[in-house]
Amino acid sequence: MSMSGYYNIGAGSDAGSIHTIHRALDLGVTHLDTAEIYGPFTNEELVGRAIKDRRDQVVLATKFGIVSHSGGGPGVLDSSPANIRMAVEGSLQRLGTDHIDLYYQHRVDPNTPIEDTVGALAQLVAEGKVRHIGLSEAGPATIRRAHAVHPIAALQTEYSLWTRDPEAELLPLLRELGIGFVPYSPLGHGELPAQPPHRRRSPGHGPRGGWNTGADRSCLATRSGRRYRADSRHQAGRPRRGEHRRRPDRAEWRADREAEQPHAGRGRAPQRREHGRHRAVTARC
Repeated sequence: MSMSGYYNIGAGSDAGSIHTIHRALDLGVTHLDTAEIYGPFTNEELVGRAIKDRRDQVVLATKFGIVSHSGGGPGVLDSSPANIRMAVEGSLQRLGTDHIDLYYQHRVDPNTPIEDTVGALAQLVAEGKVRHIGLSEAGPATIRRAHAVHPIAALQTEYSLWTRDPEAELLPLLRELGIGFVPYSPLGHGELPAQPPHRRRSPGHGPRGGWNTGADRSCLATRSGRRYRADSRHQAGRPRRGEHRRRPDRAEWRADREAEQPHAGRGRAPQRREHGRHRAVTARC
C-alpha cells in the first residue's frame, strides 16, 4: 500500500516498486496483499503488472468495502452484495487474473448485515472467482456470525509490540474456529525501528487506537485521529511531539525483558510453534 501513496513515505516509481516485488518473490515471499482502496485502484494495477507470468508463485489477496461503486466513491463503506459483485470484477481485471486467492472485507459495513456480505462472497467462491474469504478488523461477534454462513479463512488485524489487543479475545477465538491470523503493521507503521528525524512521519500517521473489545474497528479510526495506546510504563517513556525517540540501550532492554519474562533468563527466548504450523511469509503492497 505504501507503494501507492499511503503512510506519506515520499514519491517512488512503479519500476522500483515492481523490482521490489520481484526481489521479494525471488527471496521466497509467497503472499501479496493489496486492496482496491490503495490508490485507489492503482496498487492493484501495479501488483497485476508485477505478477504477470508469475501468478502461480503468489497467494494473491485483495480487499473490498471502502469504495462504493454505486456512486459513493472511495472512502464510503459498502459491503452490499451488489457492490461486492462490481468490486470483484474490477479487481480481477486490474490484477490480470481469473481468481483471487483470499478476498477480504476491508472494514465491516454497519449498514449491511454480515450474513448478506458473506453470502455474496460464498457465491463468488462457488463461481471460482474467489478461493477463500477473509475479514479485516472485525470483532468477535461479527466473526462468529460470518463463520456460521461460510468458513472464514483469515482475519487481518493490526498486531505489533505496542498493539497487543488481539491477544485478549481475538487470538483465542481464531484458534477455536480454525481461522488464520494475518497481522499487519508489525513494526508499528514504521515507528518501532530507529529512523533518522527527516524520515519520521507526521503524528497523524502513527498507529491507531486499540481494538475495541466486542466491536468492529471503524475505517475512520484507521485513516485519521490515530492515538497511541500503551500502558503507563510506555507512556512515561514516550517522546513529546517534536522530540526524538531515545532507543533503550542493551542493558535497559535486557533488564526490562527479564523483568517481564523471568523464565527466559539471559539466554535466547524459547521459540514456539502453534499447532505445528509454520507462519506464512507475507508482504503487504
